[in-house]
Amino acid sequence: MSPKRENSVIEIKEGAFVVSDAHYSHLRPQLLDFIKEIHSKKLQPTQLILMGDIFDTLFGGVPYSVQINAEAVKLLNEISEEIEVIYLEGNHDFNLKKIFPHAKIFPIAEQPVACTNSGKTILLAHGDFESDLGYRVYTAVIRNPFTLAFLRVLNFFSFNMIIKMLDAYLSKKEDCKEFSGFREFISKRLDAKYECDYFIEGHFHQNKSMKFDKFTYINLGVFACNQRYFIVKSFKEVGLLEEKMFSKDI
Repeated sequence: MSPKRENSVIEIKEGAFVVSDAHYSHLRPQLLDFIKEIHSKKLQPTQLILMGDIFDTLFGGVPYSVQINAEAVKLLNEISEEIEVIYLEGNHDFNLKKIFPHAKIFPIAEQPVACTNSGKTILLAHGDFESDLGYRVYTAVIRNPFTLAFLRVLNFFSFNMIIKMLDAYLSKKEDCKEFSGFREFISKRLDAKYECDYFIEGHFHQNKSMKFDKFTYINLGVFACNQRYFIVKSFKEVGLLEEKMFSKDI
């Protein structure tokens, strides 16, 4: 099976930063410091690849969700005017094209995204695709313009309590738990459907690399857990991604 954008292959650059599942909110603010370091050029990625769920609640069409993330959104927009920012929408952040007009935005319907690096074929996805029917219906409903319009009105008349309650609930989720039977789950879900050198996604929060018949699978470690991010290193002795942990004190 081919990725959704056959004619839009992206070249992943050496030195690109890859970030997944930061789940940013005022209750989990660590991502903002990371973005500020990039904005000030203390950290200098050649490219910034955001793998979804970067924000805990950021829904295009619901103004309050943009308002509460305003500083991070502003900095990312300024960064995207200087370097290429690739943003794969997740299940917590979607309908983003108007919010980030200078970034390359890939909704779930356009994932996995076809990329190359040093002759390698790489597929990128947030991870909430190829799911069961119930989840596919759910993702379609929450992204529906009528659903978002209803949420916007409901949130307005509740004095923003809907988004505030959602933000508080999501901030309490466990980001670092192990997925039992993860290899078997991925094999059943992807192994017979895709052929590439690397298949990289987030969503499941496992920080694991596994070799399958048709590709090497990488599930990224989450930024929300120990501020993990990754730097693209195409040298054979290093592998494709080098794991880092961000600290503003370093």
